[in-house]
This record gives sequence, structure tokens and C-alpha cells, in this order.
Amino acid sequence: MTLAYLPSPGRGVWHLGPIPIRAYALCIIAGIVVAIWLTRRRWTARGGKADDVVDVALWAVPFGIVGGRLYHVVTDPELYFLPGRSPIRAFYIWDGGLGIWGAVALGAVGAWIGCRRRSINLLDFGDALAPGLVLAQAIGRWGNYFNQELYGRPTTLPWALEIDPAHRPADTPTIGLYHPTFLYESLWNVAVAVLLLWVDRRFPLSRGKLFALYVAAYTVGRGAIEALRVDHANHFLGLRLNDWTSLIVFLAALAVLAWPRHSPVVAQDRDAGGHALRDAPPAVDTN
Repeated sequence: MTLAYLPSPGRGVWHLGPIPIRAYALCIIAGIVVAIWLTRRRWTARGGKADDVVDVALWAVPFGIVGGRLYHVVTDPELYFLPGRSPIRAFYIWDGGLGIWGAVALGAVGAWIGCRRRSINLLDFGDALAPGLVLAQAIGRWGNYFNQELYGRPTTLPWALEIDPAHRPADTPTIGLYHPTFLYESLWNVAVAVLLLWVDRRFPLSRGKLFALYVAAYTVGRGAIEALRVDHANHFLGLRLNDWTSLIVFLAALAVLAWPRHSPVVAQDRDAGGHALRDAPPAVDTN
């Protein structure tokens, strides 16, 4: 018998007159705000302009949301396009379903457009963004808590998550407590953000490598957490598609980290806040 557990949320939607205010959307918005705030601090410390971050975000955020949704729909099309399903629900992003790798991939396209418009080097911007991006993921994961989705296997651990009957798997309708994988991933993401900030202060890294470290560190935790999840997912050769994506992205990140260094940061070149400064001003793309 479990004496302690995490209760499920009382509700995930509030109404302001006829307008629904969804907790999932609020978590995503809060994550974006934190990412912009931290990235502005880091970017200005590296010699960039504060307005650069907002301008790039205006391109990266909508591209990222579209990319995240496309990844989810493409990897799980049967949820929307099989007979008896409602294809229109593919557009219901408030119900959950934003794949992080689609968000990062298409968000990077939006960031590239924004950086080109501001004459910013994309790799420099990615290094400034990385800690804020993973913090945004940590906050956004709480949207899954309010939607009662993406939880793990049944468990009797003291931090088990209570799931209402309407949101339980069909094969375990009488089991109410599950691993809170949203919480595991949120905590892991916070740890990755702390790691990135520490590494950035302690070690000279060449362009793009801090972002690559974010990708590698995140995928390690994501792979372990993915093994606990019981939500619907397509499989290939015994692994969930998200596992394969994480593995491929992890190997790509390792390749970037192992690539010979170019434009190294000089260890003693630090600003008053302890942030590493590059040999060339990072805010301007000289290519």
C-alpha cells in the first residue's frame, strides 16, 4: 500500500468568460519567457544586443511550435488519420503532443532566419541559448502533468503520480499510480542547464560546442526516461521511435564535440560576470 503519492491536478483548464485558459499553454509560454530572459542576459554578456534575442525568438518560436507538432503527427499518424479518428485534432496542440526534436530542428531554421536578418552567427547564438532552451523544456514538461499524459509504468514509490481513470491506459484501468516521467525529465533538464552554465564558466569551448553538449546531455536522460513511459508510441526494431531519434541525435552531438576546435575561446577572456568571451566578437557573422 502506498502511503504517499503526487495527486493529479484538479483541472487543467480555466475559463475567462468564453476564453479557455489552458495550463499546458501557460507552461509552454512560461518556458519561452524564461528562455528569452536567460538568453538575453547571456547574449548581452557576450557582446550582443538585447533586442537581438527577441527578434530571433519571433522567428524561432513559431517555427519550433510547428516543428514540434509536425514531429508528433508524423511519428504517430494513426492517432489522427485512421478510420474513426478526427484528422482535425492534428491541429489541437493544446491537447499535448509537441515533439522536442521537431521543435529544435524547425526552431533552428527559424533561428537561422532571425540570425541572418540581424547578421548574427547562428552557432554563437545557439551557445547563448542552450541553457535557457533546456530550462524552457523543464518548465514546459509541467504541461504534461496538467494534461495527465506521458507518465510511466505503474509504481508504488512514494512519489508515484495519481492518474484519473479517464486518463489511464486501457490495459491497467484499475491502477491509479504511475511513474511521474514528466517530473523526472523536468528535473533532468534543470540539471543539464546547471551543467551547461558551469561548463561555460569553467572551460573554453569553440563555437557550437556548448549547444552540442546540451543535445548530448539531454538525450542521455531522455533515453532513460523514455524506457519508463507507457504512452502510445510506434516501435522499430524493438525501440520506440523517440529512442532512435535520441540515439541518432546523441551520436551527432558527440561528433560535433569531438570535431577539431576552431575559433577557441581564450580561457582568460572573461567578462565581469564570468562568461567566456571569444577572440572575435560573437554578435556579428563575418562570413
